[in-house]
Amino acid sequence: MSQTELAVTAPAARSRLALIALLAGAVAIGASPIFVRLSEVGPMATAFWRVALAVVPLFFLFRAAERGDAAKPQGLREMMVLALPGVFLAGDLISWHASIHVTTVANATLLANLAPVFVTAIGWVFFGASITRAFLIGLFVAIVGIVVLKGGLSGLAEGNRAGDLLAILAAVFYAGYMLSIARLRGRFDTMRVMLWSTLSAAVCLLPVVLLTESQLFPVTIFGWAMLIGLALICHVGGQVAIAYALAYLPTAFSSLTLLLQPVVAALLGVVVLGEGVSVTQAIGGAIVLCGILYARRK
Repeated sequence: MSQTELAVTAPAARSRLALIALLAGAVAIGASPIFVRLSEVGPMATAFWRVALAVVPLFFLFRAAERGDAAKPQGLREMMVLALPGVFLAGDLISWHASIHVTTVANATLLANLAPVFVTAIGWVFFGASITRAFLIGLFVAIVGIVVLKGGLSGLAEGNRAGDLLAILAAVFYAGYMLSIARLRGRFDTMRVMLWSTLSAAVCLLPVVLLTESQLFPVTIFGWAMLIGLALICHVGGQVAIAYALAYLPTAFSSLTLLLQPVVAALLGVVVLGEGVSVTQAIGGAIVLCGILYARRK
């Protein structure tokens, strides 16, 4: 194989590996509602443990993967920039968990998954990202699929306006999280970015938990197992895979692929919680997949 062919093949292989990592990350994060539902502590405490319990394994992974020539933060400004994604993530978790208790679960889930819309808009307005017609079509089709999955427009008419706004705010925060992660991955390695952002999120969430909830610790081994599973599978596994993918894939497309999360959550609800899936939900899931595949193919 010639040097030219190798030069072309290497980026293509990295792109395929990044896509696999992105899909794996979406599946891992899609499991988070199951752990949250089964948690013995309140929603804010669950969000705190999600990131706090992830700090230790991320630290060891960071140390194992650390290279001598890796870029390190220089000065207070770069340290604050590294901590910024954690602030966005904490805002996302606080807003989304709060919205579930104010509006309907369907509205909270659907509106919080509007992050791709905000990622696309912010990337276009502030960073000059190009948006193709095919991507916009794929995004529209995927959002239609999410609406169908959650019961159609009639389901959106229910719920509380303040709760709906909280869910939309969660989507804005998550868009900020993805965009800031993508920008940092241009300079810093995956594990450094994840360790800083996770520690930052835990620091931001702790005072919120102490002010809003009376129970911080679960009381059974099962309760701890749910929190550990949430931290290791959804955060360490899911977020690390997504952070890796964001170094090689467009942020807008990456956010679109994460619309798989509610589809995964619905499937796991059947397997783990014994919840039923209607024909409408199955059609909605298929529409989401079609939208993502169309955007990727184009």
